[in-house]
Amino acid sequence: MTEQENIEVEIKEPTEETPEQVEVEVTVTDDTITQPEDKFKPGRTTKQLKEALRQAESFAQALSEALQGRGNVVMVRVNDEALAHLDMLVEAEITKSRSESAAFLISEGIKANQALFDKIRAITEQIMELREQLRREVALTADEDEDNAEEDTPSPVD
Repeated sequence: MTEQENIEVEIKEPTEETPEQVEVEVTVTDDTITQPEDKFKPGRTTKQLKEALRQAESFAQALSEALQGRGNVVMVRVNDEALAHLDMLVEAEITKSRSESAAFLISEGIKANQALFDKIRAITEQIMELREQLRREVALTADEDEDNAEEDTPSPVD
């Protein structure tokens, strides 16, 4: 006889006391089952349990981070496939709304593409610097033109 470890993971919704935190409750139960000895691998279920716990904690942390500081509203239209994925998260009670699902997926998408966003940021900063340089150059040229126009205008004779 060997023991099988079952894992139940419950993600609790934020409360009024902790509105930006998601709590994960993990319950491990041991049920005795009969398996042929050649199928039992010592330590395998323990490794699976540890991996499942690690994944649950990682997911809960990612969800908590994604839901923090959501003070900005964005209206977005999505296709049927994206909507199905948002609804899947709600139906699984991982998130409590489509809005939370969208916030979570956007946050994870940004993390997954951080290198791309770093490149975009660097290029955008260069563009802003060039625009500022152009503004200064245009302002300088306009000032010079005004000075030249004043010099060319004859002064009134008394």
